[in-house]
Amino acid sequence: MKSDIDIAQEVKMKPITEIADKLGVPQDELIPYGKYKAKLPLKLIDKAKYQKSKLILVSAISPTPAGEGKTTVSIGLSQALNRIGKKTTVVLREPSLGPVFGIKGGATGGGFSQVLPMEDINLHFTGDFAAVEKAHNLLAALIDNNIQSKKHSLNLDPRTISWKRVMDMNDRSLRTIIVGLGGTGSGIPRETGFDITAASEVMAILCLAENMEDLKRRLGNIFIGYTFDKKPIYARDLKAEGAMAALLKDAMLPNLVQTIEGTPAIIHGGPFANIAQGTNSVVATKMGLTFSDYVVTEAGFGFDLGAEKFLDIKCGYAGLSPSAVVLVATVRALKYHGGMNVKEVTQPNMDALRKGIENLQKHIENMKLFNICPVVAVNRFTTDTDEEVEFIKKTGLEMGVPVSIIEVWAKGGGGAIELAEIVAKTTEQCGCCHKPLYNWDDTPEAKIETIAKKIYGANAVDYTAAAKTALKKVYNLGLDKLPICMAKTQKSLSDNPDLLGRPKDFVVTVREIEIAAGAGFIVPITGQIMRMPGLPEEPASERIDIDNDGNISGLF
Repeated sequence: MKSDIDIAQEVKMKPITEIADKLGVPQDELIPYGKYKAKLPLKLIDKAKYQKSKLILVSAISPTPAGEGKTTVSIGLSQALNRIGKKTTVVLREPSLGPVFGIKGGATGGGFSQVLPMEDINLHFTGDFAAVEKAHNLLAALIDNNIQSKKHSLNLDPRTISWKRVMDMNDRSLRTIIVGLGGTGSGIPRETGFDITAASEVMAILCLAENMEDLKRRLGNIFIGYTFDKKPIYARDLKAEGAMAALLKDAMLPNLVQTIEGTPAIIHGGPFANIAQGTNSVVATKMGLTFSDYVVTEAGFGFDLGAEKFLDIKCGYAGLSPSAVVLVATVRALKYHGGMNVKEVTQPNMDALRKGIENLQKHIENMKLFNICPVVAVNRFTTDTDEEVEFIKKTGLEMGVPVSIIEVWAKGGGGAIELAEIVAKTTEQCGCCHKPLYNWDDTPEAKIETIAKKIYGANAVDYTAAAKTALKKVYNLGLDKLPICMAKTQKSLSDNPDLLGRPKDFVVTVREIEIAAGAGFIVPITGQIMRMPGLPEEPASERIDIDNDGNISGLF
């Protein structure tokens, strides 16, 4: 069987100008990055056009080591919609180098449902992540410089500063460090650390900003800490937002590429979904909607994380609403939720599937809380039996949700024609208008409890002493009306990664609360969330290589 990169490298890509023509983007507006990549100016976004187009969100059950293939399904569905005559663009996030070199390898879909050039997209692409990293670290440098300053000091209390540095790599050794060692000329010693770039608030801001003015405003609103006399300090107090935005000038523009079948693909931004909103940028989504009748996009991890934040945060700020939501499930992932060892999930086991199906059922129930029109896509693998697949289909239909069995890895858009027809019909006939789960004017405690009880299925929410202190800070800063961006493990509906399936009778513990005033949300942290992941024992980077002709291998 060919690897993803083998399949991708056999495709004769179309020049990016041809993809732009297919969309209707004037070539003189295109900003080329070589033959097969380009950036799109924000002035092309047309509100009158994008409000008429259909937005389709792809989400999934709770992720497992067995994999669900959400990105592959998003790409395959967009190709299938084009095959049935619907002008469609797929809009996705950019991969982070951390997962690419860590566990996953490539992150551009798979098989015959990939975005190209997959090597470029998985590696440096157009430099957006590097720009976010530089803008974030500029603010970190300005903070330490101000602490050191005698003439222009803001009297910052170093003990209250939570702004770390970032880099786009998994490196656990950098989680907690001491800076400023080496004497008086090297700064003031203090404890800090590194997060991965995808966890940066700058990344979250980039993906929510509507234009350069909005970007600068949000960057200026980044909360840094307090002075020794308890005055709050923001990035604007350091006059940082202008220079940070200048570094993000090109990164603010969405990237145009293509799928294996020549479907236009816009890829932009990459916040994680277990600590941020987990979706591509607002401007990328609106750009796709401007030039297409249908846009397929995805939200990271399961519906309880990325999709909830897409609907409650992104849609709230951007004024968007999906016309259909596709929930991706696999037989093997549901058997894992039913207690099977990940090494055995390719073996038939109806008992495990019956236990694990509760995870799918809970996610379908959650979808209906938003008054949206759900569709289930069963991403079929060769090891799945007909009995297993039909059981999932029967379960969905009993809950009043259309179900389609798809094979997009092996067949590309041809493996999702039925799904495309169901989705297109749903977008045209669905009379629902998505409603948020909570009101932003509610108290932070009420919003957190609503998410924990309704989406996760918790009995109650508990707060540590540190979280209660942080809540007081939220109120004192006047930020209590912001939406909630829960930081939670993606592996479980609960805050305990070991509780698979559909956990019950559990309490969600908020151990800390972070303020993302620039992004415009509050981040309650549950469980042990890593903002700087580590590499596994055998990192994916060990497989990656390049030959004398510049051909890259090992990106699966």
